[in-house]
Amino acid sequence: MKTELDIPRRVSRAFRLGGDFTPQGDQPKAIEQLTEGVACGAEHQTLLGVTGSGKTFTMAGVIARCNKPALVLAHNKTLAAQLYQELKAFFPDNAVEYFISYYDYYQPEAYVPSTDTYIEKDSQINEAIDRLRHRTTRSLLSRDDVIVVASVSCIYGIGSTESYKEMTVFVEVGRSLRRDSLLRQLVESQYERNDIAFARGTFRVRGDVVEIFPAHEDETAVRVSFFGDEVEAITLVDPLRGRTLRSVQRAVIWPASHHATSKDRMQRALVSIREELRQRLQKLREQQLLVEAQRLEQRTLHDLEMLESTGMCKGIENYTRHLTGTAPGEPPPTLFDYFPKDFLVIVDESHQTIGQLRAMHRANTSRKETLINHGFRMPSAMDNRPLTFAEFEAASHQTVYVSATPAQYELQKSEGIVVEQVVRPTGLLDPELEVRPVPTQVDDVIGEIRSCVAAQQRVLVTTLTKRMAEDLSEYLEDAGIKSCYLHSEIDALERIEILKQLREGVFDVIVGINLLREGLDLPEVALVAILDAYKEGFLRSSTGLIQTIGRAARNVNGRAILYGDRITDSMRTAIDETKRRRAIQQEHNARFGITPRGIVKPTREMDAEMGPGKGGGKKTKLRQARPQSPVMAVEPGADPEHTIATLKQRMREAAKQLEFEKAAALRDQIKQLERRIMGV
Repeated sequence: MKTELDIPRRVSRAFRLGGDFTPQGDQPKAIEQLTEGVACGAEHQTLLGVTGSGKTFTMAGVIARCNKPALVLAHNKTLAAQLYQELKAFFPDNAVEYFISYYDYYQPEAYVPSTDTYIEKDSQINEAIDRLRHRTTRSLLSRDDVIVVASVSCIYGIGSTESYKEMTVFVEVGRSLRRDSLLRQLVESQYERNDIAFARGTFRVRGDVVEIFPAHEDETAVRVSFFGDEVEAITLVDPLRGRTLRSVQRAVIWPASHHATSKDRMQRALVSIREELRQRLQKLREQQLLVEAQRLEQRTLHDLEMLESTGMCKGIENYTRHLTGTAPGEPPPTLFDYFPKDFLVIVDESHQTIGQLRAMHRANTSRKETLINHGFRMPSAMDNRPLTFAEFEAASHQTVYVSATPAQYELQKSEGIVVEQVVRPTGLLDPELEVRPVPTQVDDVIGEIRSCVAAQQRVLVTTLTKRMAEDLSEYLEDAGIKSCYLHSEIDALERIEILKQLREGVFDVIVGINLLREGLDLPEVALVAILDAYKEGFLRSSTGLIQTIGRAARNVNGRAILYGDRITDSMRTAIDETKRRRAIQQEHNARFGITPRGIVKPTREMDAEMGPGKGGGKKTKLRQARPQSPVMAVEPGADPEHTIATLKQRMREAAKQLEFEKAAALRDQIKQLERRIMGV
């Protein structure tokens, strides 16, 4: 039975910005206004921050001033990793955590009725990211000064906070505790005993000494020494060398799984699962769905046996409702439940992120309904789901939306509380805009590109289709211009290499479609040319145009040319907004005597995503000979199993360093070698 001493206390610390960071441009005003809005209880605010204005530092300033835990949402892993690294630099003394999907590979369970094909769930968990997820929940339950950078996967269900706390193991020097009792607690918390391979989430026993490798740690293990039935000493040790780091008076061992459940809860869950199974089988048999009934009974009884004997089973998340005790249709426990009641939600690139949050529940529902109707899962599996958008809104409390182009949703929710961050710390202006006729757009672009090349500047050209991007790139090559195309068929690793080569001058121009929008940080680009800008649609909406124009906003000589036979409403909105921002920036520079200065960013920042040996190679015409981006050369005659083991180790190291593109390339190479071994 746990006592009050067993429940870790949340430690209160203040957020403190480290280093010599000083707000500049519009940042001081934005921080002040947003902080005031939070203090006044505003539930929704919007930060309209132009490209290159330092929105991340403004977020950090608001968090520090409000002194509240914060959840920063991003719409993809790469953007989340960038935000995580930047916020860690801003807050070196506080807990900045990273919470994204921990799958390197994920194939969800599914059934295709038309072909009677059942697809079993298949996944590969990234150990480094799993550790970061555990570190996130540990920090949220033990301290107040926590910033969590998360992808939209944080709205998926995880174990409840009550179960997580119940399964936490607490040891203290001088406390009466039997060694065998500690071992039982560790097993119930989903730690595995392994006296040979000491790894994260395991423990080993040597006489009266128990060594535990916590799930949230990477380089520190806990050694508990007993004298009879009393804890004699607790030391932190290096798990690799066994060297003592320091002695401590107490230690908290958090569960190795977010789905770890106490015996009492598990017994109640088993009873509940059996009752639901009985009711579901009765209904299926009444409907003469005998195959479905037999299938469901066999699968569920197997899961019950595994849960009863080990406390885990494959697909345990499908029984979340029973394990947590929530009612049918109730929101599942998510990362939001681990935060204290008063916390701040910051939605970065909100015009993209909000759309993803809306779509996730609908996609999950369709797949689950098919599985339930055909006897692969019970109806309670439907409650293993992401939050609906309404549930996300209810859980978010005070929210700040951050975007250069806020959508209608954010503006309506903010009810006029829109804070503008238009002036950049560098004094850079939004690009100059021109509208030119379509009939001569290709010849005109070539002339502009030649002028930029002569000035050692780079160019981005956007088209409407993949075919047009490829054809135009080939036409530019024939005209003697170093060009390359970029669209969705170019894999992530190769995409980063192309952008790096653009910065280095291997290419002078890149022709693309929609990829030339959010997150493209290319200070060398002085011209953005938007072909067929007058053709209304997703790619030529006012939001898309403003985002694309912003790609030239990091260069002192930034310009944008829109080719159109007429000025559409979207073009007019984008032009007017860009001119408005540019006028504000010019006025500010004139008032304070600021001379715009370009952004200097070394290309090695992209090398971190590429991994060793990926940059600076000879330019190739990707359409004819697209490189396969081999991360590791395999020598002829080499032992395939040894090679695969080496590749897996490098994949884990890349993931640990948040180099997801490199890790994905290594994973693909592993699968290719495994297929070769099997003769497939």
